[in-house]
Amino acid sequence: MIRIGLTGGIGCGKSTVARWLLDRGIPVIDTDDLARALVEPGGDALAAIVQRFGNGLLKPDGTLDRASLGRLVFSDPKARADLESILHPRIHRAWKERLEAVESQGRERAVVVIPLLYEKGYQREFDAVVAVACSVGSQRERLRQRGWNDTEIDARNAAQWPMQAKVEAAGKVLWSEGRLECLHEQLARVFGNLGLAS
Repeated sequence: MIRIGLTGGIGCGKSTVARWLLDRGIPVIDTDDLARALVEPGGDALAAIVQRFGNGLLKPDGTLDRASLGRLVFSDPKARADLESILHPRIHRAWKERLEAVESQGRERAVVVIPLLYEKGYQREFDAVVAVACSVGSQRERLRQRGWNDTEIDARNAAQWPMQAKVEAAGKVLWSEGRLECLHEQLARVFGNLGLAS
């Protein structure tokens, strides 16, 4: 089975690319979805997070206050390292298990969306890596539209490789500026060359 890693900066269009792939029947495993499942009530990681950070990060209904946790860990490198030590091994195990399940179904290809693919050294586990990128100005504007302020944007970006470094490391790059049709044309070319387009 062909294993493709999809990465890129925050707000650069990874979710748009994932939807395009799913619409074509290509299996996509999104590690953000896996992370959310792990921190749900009863999820594998929630108890460990509460043990480390306290009950103050739980909402009245017992769910994790992800926004408060995000503000905490992106302003405190030690706290972020502690959270990553809880989440990342579990997320890694989960997406590898999903890949094995997809392969056992006889599928020829699968894509895993991993924002921190290079930061965690996972590129060696894939046959190819595709990075999604846009200009810094576009990225900031997209994140502001999500309600983030400049301090939050800078903190999130500081926790990742610079976008240019991801672009230089990736074998294939999608530039998500301008019309959506332009991105779709790039997708057809890039994933067609990887044997992924229908």
